[in-house]
Amino acid sequence: MSAVALVPVALLGALVGLVVPRLARRFATPPVGSWGDPRPRPDTSTWLSPVVAAVVFAGLAVARADDPALPVFLAVAAVGLVLAGVDLACLRLPDPLVLAAGALALGGLTGAALLAGTPGRVLDALAGAAVAGAAHVLLALLPGSRLGFGDVKLAAVLGLPLGWLGRDALLAGLLLPHVLHGGLVLALLVTRRVRRDTLLPLGPALLAGAWLGVLLG
Repeated sequence: MSAVALVPVALLGALVGLVVPRLARRFATPPVGSWGDPRPRPDTSTWLSPVVAAVVFAGLAVARADDPALPVFLAVAAVGLVLAGVDLACLRLPDPLVLAAGALALGGLTGAALLAGTPGRVLDALAGAAVAGAAHVLLALLPGSRLGFGDVKLAAVLGLPLGWLGRDALLAGLLLPHVLHGGLVLALLVTRRVRRDTLLPLGPALLAGAWLGVLLG
Protein backbone atom coordinates (compact mmCIF):
# COMPACT_ATOMS: atom_id res chain seq x y z
CA MET A 1 0.00 0.00 0.00
CA SER A 2 1.33 3.42 -0.97
CA ALA A 3 2.02 6.09 1.62
CA VAL A 4 -0.73 8.21 0.11
CA ALA A 5 -3.28 5.45 0.61
CA LEU A 6 -1.93 4.58 4.06
CA VAL A 7 -2.45 8.03 5.53
CA PRO A 8 -6.30 7.95 5.42
CA VAL A 9 -6.30 4.52 7.09
CA ALA A 10 -4.02 5.76 9.86
CA LEU A 11 -6.19 8.85 10.31
CA LEU A 12 -9.26 6.64 10.52
CA GLY A 13 -7.51 4.66 13.21
CA ALA A 14 -6.71 7.83 15.11
CA LEU A 15 -10.37 8.87 14.97
CA VAL A 16 -11.39 5.45 16.27
CA GLY A 17 -8.83 5.86 19.04
CA LEU A 18 -10.52 9.08 20.15
CA VAL A 19 -13.85 7.29 20.59
CA VAL A 20 -12.62 3.98 22.02
CA PRO A 21 -11.85 5.12 25.61
CA ARG A 22 -15.34 6.58 26.06
CA LEU A 23 -16.96 3.39 24.76
CA ALA A 24 -14.73 1.25 26.95
CA ARG A 25 -15.76 3.19 30.05
CA ARG A 26 -19.42 2.59 29.20
CA PHE A 27 -18.90 -1.17 29.35
CA ALA A 28 -16.48 -1.20 32.28
CA THR A 29 -17.77 -2.13 35.72
CA PRO A 30 -16.28 -0.95 39.04
CA PRO A 31 -12.96 -2.67 39.79
CA VAL A 32 -12.95 -5.64 42.12
CA GLY A 33 -9.40 -5.26 43.38
CA SER A 34 -7.94 -8.00 41.21
CA TRP A 35 -4.86 -5.98 40.46
CA GLY A 36 -3.77 -6.70 44.00
CA ASP A 37 -4.69 -3.45 45.72
CA PRO A 38 -7.69 -1.15 46.04
CA ARG A 39 -6.27 1.62 43.92
CA PRO A 40 -8.31 2.77 40.90
CA ARG A 41 -7.69 1.04 37.62
CA PRO A 42 -5.72 2.83 34.92
CA ASP A 43 -7.81 5.15 32.78
CA THR A 44 -8.51 3.41 29.49
CA SER A 45 -7.50 6.54 27.60
CA THR A 46 -3.93 5.97 28.82
CA TRP A 47 -3.84 2.63 27.02
CA LEU A 48 -6.06 3.20 24.04
CA SER A 49 -4.80 6.43 22.60
CA PRO A 50 -5.32 7.57 19.02
CA VAL A 51 -1.66 6.79 18.38
CA VAL A 52 -2.12 3.14 19.34
CA ALA A 53 -5.25 2.82 17.19
CA ALA A 54 -3.52 4.50 14.25
CA VAL A 55 -0.60 2.06 14.51
CA VAL A 56 -3.01 -0.90 14.66
CA PHE A 57 -4.91 0.26 11.59
CA ALA A 58 -1.77 1.18 9.64
CA GLY A 59 -0.17 -2.17 10.41
CA LEU A 60 -3.20 -4.04 9.12
CA ALA A 61 -3.34 -1.88 6.01
CA VAL A 62 0.31 -2.51 5.20
CA ALA A 63 0.11 -6.26 5.85
CA ARG A 64 -3.24 -6.92 4.17
CA ALA A 65 -3.35 -4.23 1.48
CA ASP A 66 -4.31 -6.71 -1.26
CA ASP A 67 -6.74 -8.72 0.86
CA PRO A 68 -10.43 -8.12 0.06
CA ALA A 69 -11.13 -8.67 3.77
CA LEU A 70 -9.08 -5.65 4.91
CA PRO A 71 -12.21 -3.66 5.92
CA VAL A 72 -13.28 -6.63 8.03
CA PHE A 73 -9.93 -6.72 9.81
CA LEU A 74 -10.20 -3.00 10.53
CA ALA A 75 -13.74 -3.34 11.88
CA VAL A 76 -12.79 -6.22 14.17
CA ALA A 77 -9.74 -4.27 15.32
CA ALA A 78 -11.94 -1.31 16.28
CA VAL A 79 -14.14 -3.51 18.48
CA GLY A 80 -11.03 -5.21 19.80
CA LEU A 81 -9.59 -1.92 20.99
CA VAL A 82 -12.75 -1.34 23.03
CA LEU A 83 -12.56 -4.86 24.45
CA ALA A 84 -8.93 -4.32 25.45
CA GLY A 85 -9.87 -1.13 27.26
CA VAL A 86 -12.69 -2.82 29.16
CA ASP A 87 -10.53 -5.80 30.14
CA LEU A 88 -7.76 -3.52 31.37
CA ALA A 89 -10.26 -1.56 33.41
CA CYS A 90 -12.25 -4.34 35.07
CA LEU A 91 -11.09 -7.79 33.92
CA ARG A 92 -14.19 -8.34 31.80
CA LEU A 93 -14.84 -9.10 28.15
CA PRO A 94 -18.52 -8.19 27.72
CA ASP A 95 -20.49 -10.68 25.64
CA PRO A 96 -22.19 -7.97 23.52
CA LEU A 97 -18.81 -6.69 22.33
CA VAL A 98 -17.41 -10.18 21.72
CA LEU A 99 -20.55 -11.13 19.80
CA ALA A 100 -20.33 -7.91 17.79
CA ALA A 101 -16.75 -8.71 16.83
CA GLY A 102 -17.78 -12.24 15.88
CA ALA A 103 -20.70 -11.05 13.77
CA LEU A 104 -18.51 -8.51 11.99
CA ALA A 105 -15.83 -11.12 11.34
CA LEU A 106 -18.12 -13.90 10.11
CA GLY A 107 -20.44 -11.68 8.11
CA GLY A 108 -17.65 -9.61 6.63
CA LEU A 109 -15.45 -12.57 5.73
CA THR A 110 -18.39 -14.35 4.15
CA GLY A 111 -19.12 -11.29 2.01
CA ALA A 112 -15.44 -10.89 1.08
CA ALA A 113 -15.19 -14.56 0.10
CA LEU A 114 -18.28 -14.38 -2.10
CA LEU A 115 -17.13 -11.17 -3.78
CA ALA A 116 -13.70 -12.66 -4.44
CA GLY A 117 -15.17 -15.91 -5.73
CA THR A 118 -13.48 -17.98 -3.03
CA PRO A 119 -16.32 -19.25 -0.82
CA GLY A 120 -14.11 -22.03 0.52
CA ARG A 121 -12.20 -19.49 2.62
CA VAL A 122 -15.23 -19.18 4.87
CA LEU A 123 -14.66 -22.79 5.89
CA ASP A 124 -11.02 -21.94 6.63
CA ALA A 125 -12.20 -19.12 8.87
CA LEU A 126 -14.68 -21.35 10.69
CA ALA A 127 -12.01 -24.01 11.14
CA GLY A 128 -9.71 -21.38 12.64
CA ALA A 129 -12.41 -20.36 15.09
CA ALA A 130 -13.01 -24.00 16.06
CA VAL A 131 -9.31 -24.69 16.61
CA ALA A 132 -8.73 -21.49 18.58
CA GLY A 133 -11.83 -22.01 20.70
CA ALA A 134 -11.07 -25.68 21.43
CA ALA A 135 -7.45 -24.93 22.35
CA HIS A 136 -8.50 -22.27 24.83
CA VAL A 137 -11.26 -24.43 26.30
CA LEU A 138 -8.58 -27.02 27.11
CA LEU A 139 -6.39 -24.32 28.65
CA ALA A 140 -9.31 -23.02 30.72
CA LEU A 141 -10.00 -26.52 32.07
CA LEU A 142 -6.43 -27.14 33.23
CA PRO A 143 -6.03 -27.28 37.04
CA GLY A 144 -5.16 -23.86 38.40
CA SER A 145 -5.94 -22.11 35.11
CA ARG A 146 -6.97 -18.47 35.35
CA LEU A 147 -8.27 -18.38 31.82
CA GLY A 148 -11.86 -17.17 31.80
CA PHE A 149 -14.51 -18.20 29.32
CA GLY A 150 -14.70 -14.62 28.11
CA ASP A 151 -11.12 -15.17 26.94
CA VAL A 152 -12.17 -18.47 25.32
CA LYS A 153 -14.96 -16.77 23.40
CA LEU A 154 -12.69 -13.96 22.28
CA ALA A 155 -10.05 -16.46 21.13
CA ALA A 156 -12.66 -18.27 19.04
CA VAL A 157 -13.74 -15.00 17.43
CA LEU A 158 -10.16 -14.05 16.64
CA GLY A 159 -9.71 -17.48 15.09
CA LEU A 160 -12.03 -16.41 12.27
CA PRO A 161 -9.71 -13.84 10.64
CA LEU A 162 -6.64 -15.89 11.55
CA GLY A 163 -8.14 -19.00 9.92
CA TRP A 164 -8.99 -16.92 6.86
CA LEU A 165 -5.28 -16.17 6.46
CA GLY A 166 -4.13 -19.77 6.86
CA ARG A 167 -2.29 -22.13 9.17
CA ASP A 168 0.79 -19.99 9.80
CA ALA A 169 -1.22 -16.95 10.86
CA LEU A 170 -3.47 -19.11 13.04
CA LEU A 171 -0.52 -20.77 14.77
CA ALA A 172 1.15 -17.42 15.40
CA GLY A 173 -2.11 -15.95 16.65
CA LEU A 174 -2.55 -18.85 19.07
CA LEU A 175 0.97 -18.84 20.50
CA LEU A 176 1.99 -15.16 20.57
CA PRO A 177 -0.69 -14.00 23.05
CA HIS A 178 0.58 -16.39 25.70
CA VAL A 179 4.20 -15.49 25.01
CA LEU A 180 3.34 -11.80 25.39
CA HIS A 181 1.22 -12.36 28.49
CA GLY A 182 3.80 -14.63 30.11
CA GLY A 183 6.57 -12.13 29.48
CA LEU A 184 4.51 -9.31 30.95
CA VAL A 185 3.59 -11.32 34.05
CA LEU A 186 7.22 -12.29 34.59
CA ALA A 187 8.36 -8.67 34.25
CA LEU A 188 5.71 -7.47 36.69
CA LEU A 189 6.64 -10.17 39.20
CA VAL A 190 10.33 -9.35 38.97
CA THR A 191 9.65 -5.66 39.50
CA ARG A 192 7.17 -6.51 42.30
CA ARG A 193 4.34 -4.66 40.62
CA VAL A 194 2.05 -7.66 41.18
CA ARG A 195 1.85 -10.73 43.41
CA ARG A 196 1.56 -14.37 42.36
CA ASP A 197 -2.15 -14.36 43.13
CA THR A 198 -2.85 -11.14 41.21
CA LEU A 199 -5.30 -11.53 38.34
CA LEU A 200 -4.27 -9.81 35.14
CA PRO A 201 -6.30 -9.34 31.94
CA LEU A 202 -5.53 -11.69 29.07
CA GLY A 203 -7.79 -10.02 26.50
CA PRO A 204 -5.25 -7.36 25.42
CA ALA A 205 -2.61 -10.06 24.89
CA LEU A 206 -5.04 -12.15 22.84
CA LEU A 207 -5.80 -9.14 20.67
CA ALA A 208 -2.17 -8.05 20.33
CA GLY A 209 -1.08 -11.59 19.48
CA ALA A 210 -3.81 -11.90 16.86
CA TRP A 211 -2.78 -8.55 15.37
CA LEU A 212 0.82 -9.74 15.13
CA GLY A 213 -0.39 -13.03 13.67
CA VAL A 214 -2.19 -11.12 10.92
CA LEU A 215 0.93 -9.06 10.23
CA LEU A 216 3.16 -12.13 10.12
CA GLY A 217 0.63 -14.24 8.21
